[in-house]
Amino acid sequence: MRVARLHGPGDVRLSDEPAPDPGPGEALVRVTAVGICGSDLHWFEDSAIGDAGLVRPLVLGHEAAGVVDSGRLAGQRVAIDPSVACGRCDTCARGLPHLCPDVRFLGHSTTDGAMREWIAWPESHLVALPETLDDTTGAMLEPLGVAIHALRLAGLRPGDSVGVFGAGPIGRLLIRLALASGASMVVATDRLAHRVEAARADGATAALVAGGTELDALRDALGGRPLDTAIEIAGDDDAIRTAVQLVKPASRVVIAGISAGDLAALPAATARRKGLDLRFSRRMNRVYPEAIALAPRIRPAELVSAMFPLASADAAMARAARRLGHKIMVRPAHDGVAAPPPGA
Repeated sequence: MRVARLHGPGDVRLSDEPAPDPGPGEALVRVTAVGICGSDLHWFEDSAIGDAGLVRPLVLGHEAAGVVDSGRLAGQRVAIDPSVACGRCDTCARGLPHLCPDVRFLGHSTTDGAMREWIAWPESHLVALPETLDDTTGAMLEPLGVAIHALRLAGLRPGDSVGVFGAGPIGRLLIRLALASGASMVVATDRLAHRVEAARADGATAALVAGGTELDALRDALGGRPLDTAIEIAGDDDAIRTAVQLVKPASRVVIAGISAGDLAALPAATARRKGLDLRFSRRMNRVYPEAIALAPRIRPAELVSAMFPLASADAAMARAARRLGHKIMVRPAHDGVAAPPPGA
């Protein structure tokens, strides 16, 4: 099978490798769609994310859909849940498998991801797709789930105003979700003009990050009233600062972005004086059923701006790293045409 592996910063190579052999409880899945996430770009640009570094050539990709080739789900189109918790630790027992310290996650550390033609993955983590959702939407359920989880942490109530600071793909999904959940107003920022325009098209009052002038623009849009809640999803200190400055006292600020390094800065004095509830969001917690139910309304596949074959995975990663367009997707199974099963 064909596989795209990251060997170092900016170094993605295509190779032929044996197809995986499913273990106990696993099924073989033909991968039909893989989205490129911001976390993939940290690996691509730095060969690291937070305190985790590249220890061997790694297959990226955790936003994925495919068709099951073996086992009880054979023939079923599925979204691939990338996070497999241990199920034994205290964190899992508390109902927080997404925070499991021993989690296996596609495309992270030593667990190869989905940017390949075939993957063996636990059947328990293959989510059946209804016929109404195509494979592109199936791959987008993971980022939609991340947005759902962050919005839950924000505690948004109908009629609330919310800030979404960072208008990349997950930021745009947050804008759509917040409005669908009854937000009275969504304000947003980003450093890229095309993302600001997209945020406006999604229904937000959006401003370009430019030397602090965005704060005045958003305060004017809010009529001088503070935000009820805010979510930072840019992985950027300026986005955290804007969120802290614009929310009302005793409100929640969710920090969901992944910074380039292991440290982030915030205006601590302002946060303390306001008595803010700071919450950190990691991935998602058991939201696939909700993501499937919401997908027809949120339309996450609309965010996909370019698709590449697996043979051009390096070009796809490079385009995403230049922040061109919005969601970039790779189609390992020849744009949906079935590759022959291993051994056929």
